Amino acid sequence: VMQAFLKGATVQSTRPQKDKAAAGPSTEKKAKAIPWVEKYRPKCVDDVAYQEEVVAVLKKSLQGADLPNLLFYGPPGTGKTSTILAAARELYGPELYRQRVLELNASDERGIQVVREKVKNFAQLTVAGTRSDGKSCPPFKIIILDEADSMTSAAQAALRRTMEKESRTTRFCLICNYISRIIEPLTSRCSKFRFKPLANEIQEERLLEICEKENLKYTKESIAALVRVSEGDLRKAITFLQSAARLSVDKEITEQAIVEIAGVVPTKMIDNLLQICLKGTFEKLEVAVRNMVDEGYAATQILSQLHESIIEHDLSDKQKSAITEKMAVVSKCLSDGADEYLQMLSLCSVVMQQASQNN
Repeated sequence: VMQAFLKGATVQSTRPQKDKAAAGPSTEKKAKAIPWVEKYRPKCVDDVAYQEEVVAVLKKSLQGADLPNLLFYGPPGTGKTSTILAAARELYGPELYRQRVLELNASDERGIQVVREKVKNFAQLTVAGTRSDGKSCPPFKIIILDEADSMTSAAQAALRRTMEKESRTTRFCLICNYISRIIEPLTSRCSKFRFKPLANEIQEERLLEICEKENLKYTKESIAALVRVSEGDLRKAITFLQSAARLSVDKEITEQAIVEIAGVVPTKMIDNLLQICLKGTFEKLEVAVRNMVDEGYAATQILSQLHESIIEHDLSDKQKSAITEKMAVVSKCLSDGADEYLQMLSLCSVVMQQASQNN
């Protein structure tokens, strides 16, 4: 079962065979049917975009230096899992990779029992320092615990001793979004690397590369929109790009298409709502909010875009703080499943109330 979870190479190797059985003659086309996110996942450490520190450390270990226990943290889609998988592939080559790397994800069972049995047993195996192709490889195995911040603290605590006891033969790589959820004793046993949200120009470069390889027609604005809506998350950007490409086959990918796929509320609508809040009447506001909710825009999306507009708007700091405080409350209510229309209305009336104090 473990192999099924090892992304990348194994996924690619198992899928085409299944398709061949089903498809018959059109196998050439079918073999490539794989999400672009997987297709363009970095194959080697050099391909990893933008995260210089981590890449530098891993490259040294590829040249034969030892590797510390690692802790990667940062927002989603910034290359944490890709980086360690690429490094492991380069270290061990395709043959040994399966025996030397144990990847456990949040979707796998990772309670204290598993840490005590599976992880411990895997960690205790000793390994040789050569590969079948004669290249030397490090005399240790790698255990990747993806989404480690969703492990219970008891399970995390159970890792502490294993990390130390098996340090001769095993390196751990913990991956998480929120480092604050990893217990202190583990963070102090690892080298921490923060993965930054990808810079716009780096993202643009990657997306243009994919457009080139997939022969897509695009406009400069559509790529800029992609970068804007994905907020430093390259995975999101690539997924949107693939959706847009499927939506407008043989046609140019437009900014309009990207905005629609991403579910972003058009700036005009946000501006309009804000204008009504600042200058309109409550009746008008009711209608505007009702329209937005009826259009099917997500309240959380409206909220985050309103937030940006309010911050840039020329209200006083006191007014802004009152409004943003209300936003926090509304955000919490929405995540608890409150009614979108009422929450938005309640937020907008606070904006209206604050704006009226101006005049």
